[in-house]
Amino acid sequence: MKYTGMQRKVDNAGRVVLPAELRNLASFSLGTQVEVSVEGIFIRLKRHSMACNVTGEVSEDNLVLADGKIVLSPNGAKYVLVQLKKYIR
Repeated sequence: MKYTGMQRKVDNAGRVVLPAELRNLASFSLGTQVEVSVEGIFIRLKRHSMACNVTGEVSEDNLVLADGKIVLSPNGAKYVLVQLKKYIR
């Protein structure tokens, strides 16, 4: 873990604003879903890993299409490709 030297206060609603520099480094853009976990005294934020619509697999390798409406794992993509080839014939 890298210390940034940045400090932020928690507001009355319990929120903390992430500086733009950190959001950009983590590829957090407007509307990004974030997973929150607690590890000891640390609160960890990471981009939500979306599950494949076909296999249910959650992986950083998943392909996200159609503005997040379609999520395919490598195995799910292979399956869909086979099905599409059959359909197109």
